[in-house]
Amino acid sequence: MTETHNMTQEPDVAFLEYVVKALVDHPSDVKVTRVVDEMGVLITLDVNPGDMGKIIGRTGNTAKAIRTLLRVVGMKNNARVNLKINEPDGGKGTSASKTVDEAIDDLKI
Repeated sequence: MTETHNMTQEPDVAFLEYVVKALVDHPSDVKVTRVVDEMGVLITLDVNPGDMGKIIGRTGNTAKAIRTLLRVVGMKNNARVNLKINEPDGGKGTSASKTVDEAIDDLKI
């Protein structure tokens, strides 16, 4: 198993990886990147294109819940945590410049 993180993984990254890998069909394709700057912690999530719907959820509810829980984990560790979910290449949208918010809107029935 190849990890881009060291053995002392940050609690927010460990939490996100655990939750996301439990939700998706392709857990080996889950990639989490963590960057800290003056604004706080930005965690970027990449998943298999076929798993985007599972991560976003109906009307974005799953993504909202994950973000809320990540903020709670961050508060516990005195950090402001934000999550960015990357749109995979070759995603469902017709435009490569589509944002996650636009993708969420497309999921509304």
